Amino acid sequence: MKEEKAIFAGGCFWCMVKPFDQTPGIKKVVSGYTGGHVPNPTYEEVCSGATGHTEAVEITFDPEVISYQQLVEIYWQQTDPTDAFGQFTDRGDSYRPVIFYASSEQKAVAEQSKEQLQASGHFKAPIVTAIEPAQPFYPAEEYHQAFYQKNPAHYNAYSEGSGRKGFIRQHWDA
Repeated sequence: MKEEKAIFAGGCFWCMVKPFDQTPGIKKVVSGYTGGHVPNPTYEEVCSGATGHTEAVEITFDPEVISYQQLVEIYWQQTDPTDAFGQFTDRGDSYRPVIFYASSEQKAVAEQSKEQLQASGHFKAPIVTAIEPAQPFYPAEEYHQAFYQKNPAHYNAYSEGSGRKGFIRQHWDA
């Protein structure tokens, strides 16, 4: 079995775990922080905006079962790729949408997928999700891991109340 990693930021990491976690070929999904300049940041530090980090998920996957291209397609359908300043009710740099690539191949796949999404006309506004090189990834505190399983009522209320679920229904499930 081969293993590769993918890192995606799409707003609150609680909402980014479940869609990947329940997909065949995914070995592990970890909530955490990346893209900043402070080593081993805490949730409170990241929320302050002073670390430069973005909430993200690190996905360990088997490329013989699911391709990076397929992961990118799942990613698009969890986010508003037209909002560079956060996602849904979560605003600011720590919630910005980013595909962090780990190789030139991942970069090429992400860029081509972004171009295809823009050309598709699925969204009227420009696709502004950033595509950046991967940086050190720091796992978040344990209580953030697999949050949808640990606290399903809170997770469901948050993902609906934040506007994420409604956006997905409107733009992707139609």
